[in-house]
Amino acid sequence: MEIIEGRNPVVEALRAGRPISKILLDKNVKSQGPVIQILEIARTRNIQVEFVDKQFIEKQHAGGVNQGVIAFASAKEYVDLDDLLDISKKKGEPALYLILDGIEDPHNLGAIIRTADATGIHGIIIRERRAVGITPAVVKASAGAVEYVPVARVTNISQTIISLQQNNVWVIGIDMKGDTDYTKVDYKTPTAIVIGGEGKGLSELVSKRCDSLASIPMKGKIGSLNASVAAAVIMYEALKQRRG
Repeated sequence: MEIIEGRNPVVEALRAGRPISKILLDKNVKSQGPVIQILEIARTRNIQVEFVDKQFIEKQHAGGVNQGVIAFASAKEYVDLDDLLDISKKKGEPALYLILDGIEDPHNLGAIIRTADATGIHGIIIRERRAVGITPAVVKASAGAVEYVPVARVTNISQTIISLQQNNVWVIGIDMKGDTDYTKVDYKTPTAIVIGGEGKGLSELVSKRCDSLASIPMKGKIGSLNASVAAAVIMYEALKQRRG
């Protein structure tokens, strides 16, 4: 079981049909906005809702901002790489994936997933080791977007890149040393965008496996962007190109 905390994440989990066994609401919470939606969907799905003291919720929740709402749900399932390839085919669009080479901050991963949902990314690929997975903090930071963005967890990013290349997906690494401006990359073709970990960037082997490296121009005195911000810049460029 997994604890989902916060009003919007619980609403989106309900909307997405995630199996939920029980919802706890602060008995003093106001029945408005997302709370009304939670109650309505829970009633139609026959999900148990308990109104309890705020202190009881504080003892149960996973440590984030729960806003007086937590839900007990089945853990978010990861998908396989083949599933991501099928998703692109079903959408009838050139593949568009995001590969994260060692993101460790759950807030960064949550923010990336939220932007991925907004920009039409078909799926995200993360490392199994030395990287954050889909934790309650990630679910909360994604504002519920994790319910709609497929995430594959792989043991070897380098081998995954090779598999994507064999499926005619062009792999672009985002790196300060990249010799191509990120706006000059053609994201309208089947593409996988690789973002490195916080403070580390792309690992050497992953960097070598990429078909090309692109960089984000920096005009100020700070030499790099936060990983989630860099990912957002690239994803919105891809969306811009694909919308024409």
